[in-house]
Amino acid sequence: MKRGYDKMDFIDQVKQFSKRVEKLKSSIQTEEATKTSLIMPFFQLLGYDVFNPEEFVPEFTADVGIKKGEKIDYAIYMQGIPTILIEAKWCGDSLNKHSSQLFRYFGTTKSKFGILTNGIVYLFYTDLEELNKMDLKPFFEFDLLDIRENKVAELKKFHKDSFNAEIISSTASELKYINEAKILFTKLQKSPDDAFIKYVLSNIYEGIKTQSIIDRFSDIIKKAFNEFINEFMNDRIISALKTNEDSKTVEQLITQIPEEIQKVSKIITTEQEMETFYIIKTLLRQYVPHNKITYKDTESYFSILFDNNARKWICRIIIGLNKIILILPDESKKEVKYILTSIDEIYNYSDKLQEIVSRHIN
Repeated sequence: MKRGYDKMDFIDQVKQFSKRVEKLKSSIQTEEATKTSLIMPFFQLLGYDVFNPEEFVPEFTADVGIKKGEKIDYAIYMQGIPTILIEAKWCGDSLNKHSSQLFRYFGTTKSKFGILTNGIVYLFYTDLEELNKMDLKPFFEFDLLDIRENKVAELKKFHKDSFNAEIISSTASELKYINEAKILFTKLQKSPDDAFIKYVLSNIYEGIKTQSIIDRFSDIIKKAFNEFINEFMNDRIISALKTNEDSKTVEQLITQIPEEIQKVSKIITTEQEMETFYIIKTLLRQYVPHNKITYKDTESYFSILFDNNARKWICRIIIGLNKIILILPDESKKEVKYILTSIDEIYNYSDKLQEIVSRHIN
């Protein structure tokens, strides 16, 4: 593999390898196949001689307490010392339940880093919290199916030609907590908790912050948070482009923004909308298989469909601050609107919903 990558930049090598992983992953059915098809080529991409048992050691023995002869899948040796331990799993396996095994091995060797991988996702561990004791959480995660340039730059630090344990360790703490903060921001973006809602309300709402007020503003603040992120990102992109190409119009600049960024969704599916979906799915469960009832969110309304067909819509829902609009199609598919004061009132329309579904079936 390395021969074909010699003249390419590292990020291009990684992107090309990512395509290989995407192509092969569905055909790999065992852990051994994952090792030979994905994991060994990945470390070869990082510059290691995976066929040199003095550098890339398979079935590395790591005695754990009274257990002797415990083996870990691979160890990468540097200057005669096992520096990186690698625990491998099947590419279809989740890594959530396997870190404890690597944790046991880590403390019995002189290794500085541990990597847990299924050939697609690579979790990098070290001993930030307590010396010679592997942290429970990784300081870096690399997903071969989600290539990002900033993460490729971090991955390159583990390339054999640029590897420096002290430099990686010195930046690992910052990297870990940046990642933790980003995970928190993602969680708040999807589902802001009461503490976050209260904090925002303390700056924008003068009334008493009762639980009903917090619940009332939850979706509003969630939408505001997401709109802010989208607008901020687009403004930064346009600003960066204008710096280099002042002579072009904003419209021309926008056409140069990568398509995936232009398509950043402004559609936010709320908990209330999902609650309506589950209610309707329950009401119709005895009439059609549950997987026939699906949903599609748009900027205008939340739509519940039959058989994932937009032409066979069962109902459309618009949730406002003080009212809910339920839209049902009549026999000629003309919209009939009903004003609800709570989501629970959907139960009152069970017969109508069943009638609509029966039309779609027939």
